[in-house]
Amino acid sequence: MSNVLEIESAIGKLSAQDMRQIYEWLENVLEDQMEISEVFRERIERSEREMAEGKRPRVRHPKKA
Repeated sequence: MSNVLEIESAIGKLSAQDMRQIYEWLENVLEDQMEISEVFRERIERSEREMAEGKRPRVRHPKKA
């Protein structure tokens, strides 16, 4: 049996609360490994300049599933 299948099996036996903790941990691990693209970095810098100038930032809300 592969490691992934073993992990899937073990996770399937966890409580919803424990699954949520694993989800949050994995989300943080993956986020830490992501590289920030130059375009994204430029957008962050532009937003920071606009906020420093007193402009209201644009807020985007993710779509709910």
